[in-house]
Amino acid sequence: MLPVRFVLVRPRVAENVGAAARVLRNFGHADWVLVDPQRLDMDVARRLAMGAEDLLEGVRSVPALDDAVAGCAWVVGTDSRRVRGRAPLEPADLAAAVAEAAPGGPTALVFGGERDGLRAAELARCDALSRIPSRGPQPSLNLAQAVAIYAFALRSAPDATPRRSAARPAAAPDEELVGVEESLRAALAAGGFLRGPERHAVGDLTRTLRRSRLTRKEARLWVAALRCVAGKEKA
Repeated sequence: MLPVRFVLVRPRVAENVGAAARVLRNFGHADWVLVDPQRLDMDVARRLAMGAEDLLEGVRSVPALDDAVAGCAWVVGTDSRRVRGRAPLEPADLAAAVAEAAPGGPTALVFGGERDGLRAAELARCDALSRIPSRGPQPSLNLAQAVAIYAFALRSAPDATPRRSAARPAAAPDEELVGVEESLRAALAAGGFLRGPERHAVGDLTRTLRRSRLTRKEARLWVAALRCVAGKEKA
């Protein structure tokens, strides 16, 4: 089974959470997290989680997206909207990419809440985006339906049992990549590159590093180098 963590951000409909538990069990997934769940009636959720009540009872709830994706090497956001400059992967292509990246570490697949989906800052926080190619006047799917489509696609990937290679070191987890971004921001500020509002510069530059799937050693080397540069600039 591909190492994927399903992350549901601000879910507010208990039926969707229960149905999500059921489809995750249907397709053999067990790693999932709720971010800031909105007053869910778990009794209602249990009625929809038939056969997956234990999975529902064991789901972790965390306050922020950073907490949910900690330890993951790749963070992918799902959204029906198109984001300029960021081509979304379709579910089958995402599954193939996850299978290829699996030896480097787990992937976090992030879903937005029923009311507003993923917010702009959350989409920017993701390394890549994915979109279900729906048609017609209603492009967005019900949350549980979207989870089901991805759960099936990931279970049906050509290489659903990733082969680990001793020659390929583990990728840096998300929290270490956040450290690289913070160090880059400090170095750019110290060097005068950042003047006024930051806008997208740091995020765009960091995204190029994330796409390269830095190893833990490489991430730490980047942090050390950027801190050295920032320190010299300040001096």
